[in-house]
Amino acid sequence: MKSIDQFAARGLVAAVALAASLCGAAAQSEDAPFSIGIWGDMPYAKADDAKYIPALIADMNAADLAFSIYDGDTKDGSSECTDASYDDAKKMFDSLAAPVIYVPGDNEWTDCHRTNNGGWDNLERLDHLRKVLFADVESFGQKKVTPEHQGKPGEAYAENTRLSHNGAMFVGLNVPGSNNNKVNDDAACTKKSARTPEQCAADNAEYEARDAANIKWLKDSFAEVKADGDKGIMIVIQADPGFDIPETEDDDESRLPGKEGYAAFLDALMAETEAYDGQVVLVHGDTHYFKMDKPLPNATHMIPNFTRVQTFGSPNIHWIKVDVDAASRDVFTFRPMIVPGNATKSLSN
Repeated sequence: MKSIDQFAARGLVAAVALAASLCGAAAQSEDAPFSIGIWGDMPYAKADDAKYIPALIADMNAADLAFSIYDGDTKDGSSECTDASYDDAKKMFDSLAAPVIYVPGDNEWTDCHRTNNGGWDNLERLDHLRKVLFADVESFGQKKVTPEHQGKPGEAYAENTRLSHNGAMFVGLNVPGSNNNKVNDDAACTKKSARTPEQCAADNAEYEARDAANIKWLKDSFAEVKADGDKGIMIVIQADPGFDIPETEDDDESRLPGKEGYAAFLDALMAETEAYDGQVVLVHGDTHYFKMDKPLPNATHMIPNFTRVQTFGSPNIHWIKVDVDAASRDVFTFRPMIVPGNATKSLSN
């Protein structure tokens, strides 16, 4: 006959085994593989994109996505920056079943000074964008996630976000096209624009402050991902910062007027990447064709753990599925998802 002590000992062993099993399952789930979607630069009225968006949404909703990230340009660059255009973007995001994290593009604010955009004060449009699309801390979508924000809801830099999920971090930064809102001269200030010289000076002050805030958020994010032991980090911006501009022997064209608004950000990104052992991906839109490569940041060497991914955009109404596995060598795997029914759209526009 077994003693009470023996039964107690067996019970203790079973309890310890169960606790260990539960801890192991929890640890496994924390690093479990998952998938996200990345998309942007749509719908454009001039390309008649709107009727192709439902098929895109249905295709994404049919996938098992933890969330998606939209990398800017919810309208084309020659349509007006009306209040309704921001409301339409919100409706599109909320039609996704999975959470949607939004990163602003130049067509939503930087270019709103253009006469064909309505001749708005683009800084007023940025302020409106923050109040409407970043009014609270939750994401868009029928399901929600709550990323961390650099600024308070509706205020400056609320649009800069980060979210850690199962061993990887995802960072959204307001780095838009049109030279990051940096105005180089009077000609650039007034070309096809309703801006005054005073507004252009205000744009440059905004650029300098936001560029510094972006770099701080970037550096803080790398510090956090290293402290947490995450294996990968994805940074999402809207602008094509000039990776594809040819470099001659004497000049780095990506630093010439028109692209130099990204120089400090790229310098910080490359420095942080080289100091990090994990995988780094920069996702951007702006030029509307799927591309994945390892661009050379300078003439001396490639950074092996750095990958650039460029998303589809109008008239190519498709998306990219990203499989994320912190236990894999590359962490991020990219699959272009050609939406059935949308494949021939670009041929007809």
